[in-house]
Amino acid sequence: MTSRAAVAAAALLATAVAGCSSTTSKDTKQPPVNPRAASLAQGFGTMDRLVEAARKEGSLNLVGIPRDWVNYGAIMDRFTGEYGVRINVLEPGASSQREIDLAKAARVPDKMPDVFDLGVDVAVANAQRFSPYKVTAWQDIPDAVKDLKGQWYAGYGGYMSIGYDPRKVAAPARFADLAARPGYAVALAGDPLQTAAAFYGVMAASLQGGRPKAERGLALFAELKKAGRLSLPSQANALVDWDYVNAAKAAQTAGDDKPAWKVVVPADAALASYYVQAISDKAPHPAAARLWEEFLYSDEVQNLFLKGFARPARMEALEMSGRLDKQAAAKLPPVPRSPVLLTIPQTDEGKTYLKANWARSIG
Repeated sequence: MTSRAAVAAAALLATAVAGCSSTTSKDTKQPPVNPRAASLAQGFGTMDRLVEAARKEGSLNLVGIPRDWVNYGAIMDRFTGEYGVRINVLEPGASSQREIDLAKAARVPDKMPDVFDLGVDVAVANAQRFSPYKVTAWQDIPDAVKDLKGQWYAGYGGYMSIGYDPRKVAAPARFADLAARPGYAVALAGDPLQTAAAFYGVMAASLQGGRPKAERGLALFAELKKAGRLSLPSQANALVDWDYVNAAKAAQTAGDDKPAWKVVVPADAALASYYVQAISDKAPHPAAARLWEEFLYSDEVQNLFLKGFARPARMEALEMSGRLDKQAAAKLPPVPRSPVLLTIPQTDEGKTYLKANWARSIG
């Protein structure tokens, strides 16, 4: 090849390479970030861009999440450590309804929640306050525990259970045993008119053939009250509460020769419920809120919920793919395969009945 030909060939090659580079750059150019979009693809395109947008916001406001609840302390520390986004928890002990009330009353960004952690009934009643967002793992969340438009979706849950001290009482097989057998000092996890765990405890005790009827649950606890066996949680040898609460308590004494706490989910009353996630439509840190949701539904964090004895929303999908933490799953109490999930009408009916009758019967 002559010198002139070589120069021409080199110039042609350079032009071709430049043309390819220009095309590649154009093809990979991303649209502007939309931090309030309904999915990662629509708003950010890539996780890197979502992370960048969240870091620019710098903060995330959560509400109603204690650090000792289903391993949330470890989860929050992991999020801040990985992404450098500071977490502010507004009123950690707030109930689901209190979370909504705080959001309604907030007038400055520092007091406005970005994300809610709610009972299903409260989420359904306030869906208009949420910004739809479908996490990347959306298909792994069962349809029965998510709003199909993406306004709210289950994060973790569990079964209503009976925790008991095996040194003092026999293992109860069903809720009726608490009144029928001697020796039980029974407690609910609060007031069923105020606390979700206590309400679901009464409803679990009311199940018969998979159907709830609040009158039956109230009758059981009224009988315990009359017999002087309805106690405070700190004094009870049997506690009706979520299995992740009772299982965490049992784990503290699991290595002892005589464990002080065990937990059972009655086979005839397997009442399940989930806490759901929702992003506020007025979130002051919308990108950080969406990064938090993507983080919560990652394999790692779903397994962190499991280590906190809660059952992650993606549990079945993780098990099928072989990514479930089997060691953590083995520590959960066994449960029937077909749990009962209260419908919204059943929940409303139960709450209405207890509101009218609980104080009169229990005091």
